This record gives sequence, structure tokens and C-alpha cells, in this order.
Amino acid sequence: MATLLYEIGTEEMPAQYMPGILKNYKELAETKLKEARIPFEKVSVYGTPRRMAFVAEGIADRQEDMTAESKGPSLKIAFDADGNPTKAVQGFARGQGVEVSALEKRDGYVYAIKHTKGGETKVLLPALLDDILHSLSFPKTMRWADYDFGFVRPFHWMVALLDSEVIPVEANDVKSGNVTRGHRFLGSQTITIPSAEAYVKTLEENFIIVDVEKRRALIREQIEALGKKAGGHTAISEDLLDEVTYLVEYPTALCGSIDDKYLKLPKEAVITPMRDHQRYFPVLDDSGKLLPYFITVRNGNSEHLDIVTHGNERVLRARLDDAVFFFENDRKKSLEAHREALHDVAFQRGMGNMYEKTERLEALTSCLLKESGVAADEKALVRAARLSKADLVTGMVTEFTELQGTMGREYALLDGEGDTVSTAIGEQYMPRFAGDELPQTNEGRLLAIADKLDNITATFSRGEAPTGSQDPYALRRQALGILNIVTDGNIHFALTSAIKETLSRLPKTNQSEDKLVADIVEFFAQRSKNMMLDRGVRYDIVDAVLGAEGRDDLCDAFAAADALTAYLGTDKAPETLQAFTRVENITKKSRVDAPVSEALLREDAEKALFEAVEKAAENVHGMLLSRDFAGVLTACDSLSAPINHFFDDVMVMDKDEAVKQNRLALLTKIRSLIGCVGDVSLLVMK
Repeated sequence: MATLLYEIGTEEMPAQYMPGILKNYKELAETKLKEARIPFEKVSVYGTPRRMAFVAEGIADRQEDMTAESKGPSLKIAFDADGNPTKAVQGFARGQGVEVSALEKRDGYVYAIKHTKGGETKVLLPALLDDILHSLSFPKTMRWADYDFGFVRPFHWMVALLDSEVIPVEANDVKSGNVTRGHRFLGSQTITIPSAEAYVKTLEENFIIVDVEKRRALIREQIEALGKKAGGHTAISEDLLDEVTYLVEYPTALCGSIDDKYLKLPKEAVITPMRDHQRYFPVLDDSGKLLPYFITVRNGNSEHLDIVTHGNERVLRARLDDAVFFFENDRKKSLEAHREALHDVAFQRGMGNMYEKTERLEALTSCLLKESGVAADEKALVRAARLSKADLVTGMVTEFTELQGTMGREYALLDGEGDTVSTAIGEQYMPRFAGDELPQTNEGRLLAIADKLDNITATFSRGEAPTGSQDPYALRRQALGILNIVTDGNIHFALTSAIKETLSRLPKTNQSEDKLVADIVEFFAQRSKNMMLDRGVRYDIVDAVLGAEGRDDLCDAFAAADALTAYLGTDKAPETLQAFTRVENITKKSRVDAPVSEALLREDAEKALFEAVEKAAENVHGMLLSRDFAGVLTACDSLSAPINHFFDDVMVMDKDEAVKQNRLALLTKIRSLIGCVGDVSLLVMK
């Protein structure tokens, strides 16, 4: 057994690309080794800003032997009456490269069996590594000099070793060897790797920690220790930690100071320039208050750390001086006064300006509040909608766009708008990305829903709906944001009427309103489906709840899916759902929405069913008011036996048209009971 190393050395790669690159690299190495029938034990990937590498352990000396079997013509076709081979079998044998006499006869057919002996691994590896190199994919590629082959960044060296033997690989005039590049500023600039097994240790001895997880753990340990030493704790954003991990090869954390005068700014106005622009970690006390320190990570050792710290303090000071200037200039006017400048900020092409958008949000949030019936302060909600975009024209947000909404909240507080208004303004953009925090106040939830719904509807109106590969306005993310908000906050409203309300206030386009509404509803249905499947809901349950007739409440669909998932695990479910499926199948084509006439009920079975339905309907009505879908399903259990007796004893399609219509009306009423949960005929019963 041997160890294989393949390192590709490049110019600095973007940190945000690295997780995907290393994942792709590992998968390619494993896939190509398996396809080549080269046994191995495991593949590990390593990476720094200047290199990607994989080490495959337990590589076999030889490729596995292969036996291939090809099925040929039937014996009747392969041989004539005298047992002589026909042209058909001769052609098959020739195509397989074997003699007719070597064909096996089995199961009425002939088979060609070919045995291929495995080749020597080190002979196969040059082509395999070249295949991996040329199969790597990147978000963007570069081309340099006059080479046709592009890569994420120009590469300058390759190390390819099977144990200590160099495997020859060449691309863009770069040939593989056993020499890698050292840290840009520490140790030797060229490092000889004695063997594939010694790769990680050799680099670490030369100030390069190539193990990503070890590097991340070391950074976390160092910045946490410095935060504690400063009298607080380091606020670690996992995204920032990942980014810093891929920015350095040999991390050393340092702690710098922040002048107390900058702490008079709102906390986020200090943290955002630190974190998003300088890649610094803030230090907070136990109450969450910002302390006058920051922590950053240098790509090097502790030598001259005081000089490096001073340089970082000076850079941050310039950033925060800008923040102070913008903040003080912004505070010369209230948010209300800033709002007037929104007349000059376009919303979307043909969709007016941001001032007009805030007017739409005032109306839409008020409508959503009335529709949903949630407990919220309408006056504060409408005020938050009115001021929601005013911070977009402030200096702070113009300079630090990440602070939109956040500075609106801070400026609203300083203006005396109150906590409810301010918090809603701050929550309007949540969630900003997958897994982000959701709004926690009803005012914030409704404003966030209205803002995203207005964005989606306006973009569809312009004919810019997302396609399979394009979603430049992030409408899918915004729709998922609405779904997460309504399910988290248990917010109910009719989607169709909300879309129509939004459309009525947008500038008119030449598109059909009915088609626009239908397209947007379908857009949300697809996002709901994907979200349910991601949560582990069975595909047939998803189809059933989304297929419920008249379903127009986003939150109800998820609640129904949860109820149906739990119900399918009960003992009564199979019998009840089978009975209701029979009802569903008939009423889909022969629905009669009319009152049931007791005078036309003739058979005992239909009379018994009618009584059971009336009793169940009373219970279901109360449950629907509280959206108790689990209770609806349980209440329907009592109908399975009467339904089955009805179908056993009663001919639905009676010759008497009045009787027939009455029976269909009874079945339609039954269908409506469970139909509020979902179309049970779409369920796959096991």
C-alpha cells in the first residue's frame, strides 16, 4: 500500500471559493480513483490561499482486474438448425474481440466474457492526475500568458508523489516534482517534500498549516484567549472565521485597541467596518456591550507583533473616522427629513422610486395586519413602513451598505420613534440569507413580508421572473424568507389577495394581471414544495397539502403537512384515508356543491352516513377556526366505516337524477371535510 499526494500551487485564491474548491477536489479524487479501479483507503484534502492538495492513503500497487460480460443474440438466432454459427453471432463475437468458440451459452443466449488484468498504478497515475486537474470547476476561471487552459488563479508549481516517487504531470509549462513553495515571509521559499506521507508535517515545520480544520481551530483558540484576556469575549461570526481561515497559512492572532470616542457610535456602526471591511473580530462584555478592543489574525508569526498591531489600529481609526463623520452629518436631519430624498432613488426600472415604495408599504402592511389578525400596533407598523427606506440616503448606509435597516433602527431610536417602530425598521430585511435570524416582532414580520412581496410582485410585473439558472434579484431567497417568517410567526393571510393588493398599487404594465397573479402563486408553491422537501416531508404529503382545493394560505400548507405526517403514523390512518380516497376519486369528476336533502335519502347506509357527516362537520368547523388540522384528521376517523358501508350498499349513480345528485352532494360535503387538509388521493399508502 502506498500514499499519493497531489498539490497544485497557485497565486492567492479568493477565500470564498476555497470550501467549494476543496470539496470538488476531494470528490474528483475519490471518483477518478474508483473509475480507474485503483483501491484506496481514504482521501484527505488540504488547502491554504496558495495551494490545494489531496492525500490518498492505502493506494494499491495495481489496478483491480476486471471481468466484463456482454449479452449477445439468442441461441435460436446465433446458430442454425445444424448448430453452425450464423452471421449474427459471428458479427457479435468479432465486435467483442473473441472467438465464437469462446462464447458462453446460458439462459437461451450467448455471452462474451472478457477478463482484463489490472495495470500498474504508477503507470496509470499521470493520466489520472491530469484528468483531475482538467476536471476541476470554479465559480470563475482565469487565463494567463497564451495558454488555453484556464484555472481559478495562475498555478506555478505541482507536487505529485506516490510515496517518494515523482508522478509526471504537466500543464501550462508547469511540471510536477517534489518541491513546493514555502510561506511568503517565513522560512525557506522552496521546500522539498520527502514523501507523500510527510507532506503535512513538512509544511507545518516550515510555517504552513495546510490542515484547514487545524488552522480554523487554532484561530478560534487564539482569538477566544485574547478576548478573555481583554476582559470580555470575542464575538465570533462563523462566516468571518471561515474567511479568515482561508486567508492565512500560518495564523497568529493579535489584539488592538479602539479609541473610546468611537464607542459613542451605535455598536453596529463600529462593528460593521471592523468585521466586513477589515476582517476584525469585536470584543464584547457579558451584557453585549462593545469593548474598546478588536482582534485580528496575521499571516505570520509573533515577530514584530506590536508594529503589526499599531498598523491595524491606524487603518481601523481611518475607517471609524469616516463613520463618525457620516454619523454626525446624518444626525443633522431626522429620518423623516431624510425620507424626502427617496424621490431621487429609483426602485426598479419602470416601478417608480423608493419614496413611492414606502407609500405602498404603508398600505400593504396595514392590509396584512387586518388580514392576518396578529397582535400588532398598527400605528407603529405604518410609521415603520413610512420610514423603512429613509436610511438608504444617509451617509452611513451609502458608505457601509451592510448597515441598511440597522442604521434606520438606530436613527429612529435617536429620533424618539420608540422601540416598536425602530425594531420593525431593523427587522425589515430579515432573513438576509439562508439560516439568518428571523424577525421576532409582529410589526417586523409584517413589514418584512410586505417589503419582500412588493419586490417579488414588481419584478414579475416587469417580466423579470427568475429562470432556471438566473435569479438576479434573489426572488427565490425572498420568497423563502416570507415562508420562514409566516411559519415561524404563525402568520396567516390569503396570498392571492395580498398579491392583487400589491399589484393594484404598482405602476401598470402590459402584462395580464390574472396571469401575473397565477405565476406568482405558482412561484410560492414551488418554493413551499422545496422547503418542505428540505425539511424531510414525504413527497406525496407535499403534493397532497399543496394540492388542497382553494389553499391560499402559506402557513396553513406547512401546518397541514406536519399534521398529515403525524397522522400517517396512527393505526386508523390507512382505513380512513382509503375511504376518503374513494370519495375523492368520485367527486373530482362529479362534484355537486349543493345542500343535502334528507328527504331524498332512501337507503339506511346513506342515512347513517349523513348523520355521521353532520356530527363530524360540527367538530371540524370549530377545529378549522383554530387551524387544528390534526384534530380534523382525527375527527374524520369516525367516517371511515359509514363511508365503506355506503359504497357497499348504495349505488351512487342512481337512475333517479335527483337521488344521484343528492348522493354526490353528500360525498362532496365529505370531501370538503378532509380536503381542507389536503388531497388524500395523492398519498401513497404503504
